[in-house]
Amino acid sequence: MRVAIAGAGKVGRSIARELVANQHDVLLIDKDTEIPRLTGSIAGADILVADACEISALDEARLADCQVVVAATGDDKVNLVVSLLAKTEYGVPRVVARVNHPKNEWMFDESWGVDVAVSTPRMLSALVEEAVTVGDLVRLFTFRQGEANLVELTLPADSEVAGLRVGDVVWPLDTALVAIVRGTHVLVPEADGPLESGDELLFVCSPTEEGALQELLAPGHVPRRPEED
Repeated sequence: MRVAIAGAGKVGRSIARELVANQHDVLLIDKDTEIPRLTGSIAGADILVADACEISALDEARLADCQVVVAATGDDKVNLVVSLLAKTEYGVPRVVARVNHPKNEWMFDESWGVDVAVSTPRMLSALVEEAVTVGDLVRLFTFRQGEANLVELTLPADSEVAGLRVGDVVWPLDTALVAIVRGTHVLVPEADGPLESGDELLFVCSPTEEGALQELLAPGHVPRRPEED
């Protein structure tokens, strides 16, 4: 897979190292002339010293040949421009953009060519919430194209769902239980597998169904079983 990364700061270089290690073809684009020296330790990554907001630079980068573009600069305006150009001018299938300031997050959507927006402040706050809350739904990640969220809930001991089998619970529409974290183990949900208090449940869920999912797992709610439909 060919990936272009706009922004060769610490974030961009970290992404490049991971992708190169996974055998991807990586190009870093940055207008800072010091970038070749800073990125010298990333063996296997190509470097283009240019302004990623300029069409001529993106032509030189052969963006049309990329399967993924990552807008990873520290400037939200630049990331939006790069995302829009990548999607509209070059038809890049997957555009991932970094959100530096939470107040700008609302702009990072398909209208600006963004398929996935990654907000570091939001992710950090979500991880803090996830670590200290039990029984509350925590949104960890948003999938822009599918209008779905990755959400987490730690199952409280007094939830009526605790003790049931996964297959005995009627989950809300457009909701999928994708993983159960139990102690130090990550479990793939199976119909006959039990749900235990203290389980960290990870769902991919439509935003419109988050309230129903929260209510289903809340203490005192009696869940319907499949045979009751």
